[in-house]
Amino acid sequence: MSTTLQLKGVAGGHGALELFSGLDLVVSEGEIAGLVGPNGGGKTTLLRILAGEIPPMAGTVVTSPLRANVGYLTQQPDARPGETVREAIARRTGVAQATETMDAAAEALGSPDAGEREHDAYSTALETWLALGGADLDERLEDAAAQVGLDVGLDREVASLSGGQAARVGLAGLLLSRYDAYLLDEPSNDLDAHGLDVLEDFLLGLNAPVVMVSHDRQLLSNTATSIVEIDRSLQRIVVYGGGYDAYLEERSIKRRHAHEAYEDYAERKAQLEGRARMQRAWMDKGTKNAMRSAKARGGERDKHIRAHARRTSEKQAAKAAQSERMLERLEAVEEPRKEWVLNFTIASAPRSGDVVARAREAVVERGGFRLGPVTVGLDYGDRVAVTGPNGAGKSTLLSLLLGRLSPDSGAVDAGSRVVVGEIDQARAAFEGPETLAQRFSTEVPEWPDADVRTLLAKFGLKSDHVGRPSESLSPGERTRAGLALLQARGVNLLVLDEPTNHLDLPAIEQLEEALDSFEGTVLLVTHDRRMLESVRLTRRWHVEDGRVTEIEAG
Repeated sequence: MSTTLQLKGVAGGHGALELFSGLDLVVSEGEIAGLVGPNGGGKTTLLRILAGEIPPMAGTVVTSPLRANVGYLTQQPDARPGETVREAIARRTGVAQATETMDAAAEALGSPDAGEREHDAYSTALETWLALGGADLDERLEDAAAQVGLDVGLDREVASLSGGQAARVGLAGLLLSRYDAYLLDEPSNDLDAHGLDVLEDFLLGLNAPVVMVSHDRQLLSNTATSIVEIDRSLQRIVVYGGGYDAYLEERSIKRRHAHEAYEDYAERKAQLEGRARMQRAWMDKGTKNAMRSAKARGGERDKHIRAHARRTSEKQAAKAAQSERMLERLEAVEEPRKEWVLNFTIASAPRSGDVVARAREAVVERGGFRLGPVTVGLDYGDRVAVTGPNGAGKSTLLSLLLGRLSPDSGAVDAGSRVVVGEIDQARAAFEGPETLAQRFSTEVPEWPDADVRTLLAKFGLKSDHVGRPSESLSPGERTRAGLALLQARGVNLLVLDEPTNHLDLPAIEQLEEALDSFEGTVLLVTHDRRMLESVRLTRRWHVEDGRVTEIEAG
């Protein structure tokens, strides 16, 4: 069954706030539309409109055929309380809901009063269940779990899993799904290199339309056939044909042309306005001079002087009117809106000692997991990328070097005058019932409240954020709060554990610029392939199976 998603003149927003409008888009089989734009710009709103969860503010959305199964897979983790891995996968594939619908239809069909309507309802429900893969889901589960590296029992609760394991559950659900069209919201979050490869292979092998929100630039570059950008600077939603790299180039050209067009318009308008003013002034000045000259002749009202003054005045008035008509005919060009941009630096503390941390034959054992023996040295000015699959021990290694974990054997020595700034995976600095302003002030007690609020506003966290409990903030908002904290207090050791998760593309690019200018020591854990290419590194540690290996930084 060939499926198409078609949008005509679609607008969307919250309440009376319109986030985007005028979207015309067609996504056919085998096409992947990458949806990009700043956080809060309306990307998830657009997915919800496509999924039928909310109506558009204007325009129409047509799924062809009407009975196509459209899968909307939200950001991870989304497990429900008490839900097992098996149950979560059945829900994400749509099989759980299809099973409930089919069971209810079967019960109605078994009623003595059942007729043609009940028979048709059961046939439709059965057809949907079969199309979504309900008949052989259990048989396929084990293979999919193995493919994504999910080495936990299928009856284990998802809430007990790590972030990486929960991401694998979501990926397994995606692989097992058989939707006619896909709406994906950040499918790459928390996936390691292997998971990203599996995701890319799945997307490239789909023969279904896909609309995907992603901040993974390499994923977009490798898979997207078009880019839909919610562009606040141009005040519109723009569709770019071609992949992500072509979009970057075309967007840059469009924005440059938009600014050049406005600058040309503003310059021409100023010239015409200035010319008209000058011509009016000359007209007035010529008339006054002529009258003064007449007075100098003893008040003689010489008709030739009056005629000359009148002709001069009329000529200047005609020129001024001509300039004003040209000004009226000048086609107005709207000034490109200056979009909020996350501009920040990472404040540097005084230099630490030459040695930042040393581990010698250090071993950490937690349950059935063992890291080590680890022998590494981190010196001032090192810029180290820590890579490896999820669950290999990367975060454990960071905790060991930072002194939060004591080795079960071996030794770890901390350097002198080390001041740590950290963005951890859980964004733990901003959790709990304290408001954002209170939590931030606890971290920098010397800062006046007004200064705290001003700084947070620069990171897009305004009055409606600072008074909220920290635990109510989105992961992206907590990440921005963590970045604001790095600017507020000086550090000389920067530890970033998956910092790009939940950040939008402009913020990721700004983070890379801030990292480039930071003069201290850096420990960076990331699966973001573009970031590993963009950030200046001196070393790379690869962690796998509890072992740490140094490889070339390039």
